[in-house]
Amino acid sequence: MGWFSPEIETVEDLFLHNLHDIYYAEHQILKALPDMVEKASDAELTKAFRSHLSQTKGQIKRLDRVFKRIKSLPQGTKCPAIDGLIAEANEIAGEVADKMVLNAALIAAAQAIEHYEIARYGTLLAWAKLLGLNDVAKLLAMNLKEEKATEKKLGGIAKRKINRKAAARQRPEPDLTERAENAFLTATAGIPAI
Repeated sequence: MGWFSPEIETVEDLFLHNLHDIYYAEHQILKALPDMVEKASDAELTKAFRSHLSQTKGQIKRLDRVFKRIKSLPQGTKCPAIDGLIAEANEIAGEVADKMVLNAALIAAAQAIEHYEIARYGTLLAWAKLLGLNDVAKLLAMNLKEEKATEKKLGGIAKRKINRKAAARQRPEPDLTERAENAFLTATAGIPAI
């Protein structure tokens, strides 16, 4: 069921669809975080990812409580948005060799995911209040607060040290073989070699 499918006719339908969406997203994030912990080489960043892994488990438990309160079965709906964000993070992480630049890339990917979660929880919170689901709104507000705090923490780590260290990295000078290959490719392309 997509956002504009005929099955969605009411705000209650939208709420449930988005609840399924974030439930799926949190489970995908739970699977992705251990890899991010492993790839991070900065101790503070590793600690932040571990902390968020623990938070994500708690957020899923809160979502289980939300489903119970609205008398619905906890289940996720496949979400191309979160799948795309995680796939992009994995792709970029696989292409970065320098550990400090990789740390910056991991933070950027994690912040993109946090922004997605913040948007989903913010919308769910607004709709829960609109629907008079005050106890559900409190649970969603806790998850939203944690997501915002995680995004702020990651941004702080990036600004305080990771981005500066990553920017200080220089591309290594090509060795003799690489320079010869570059010259050959340039010459065969019809562009004069320098």
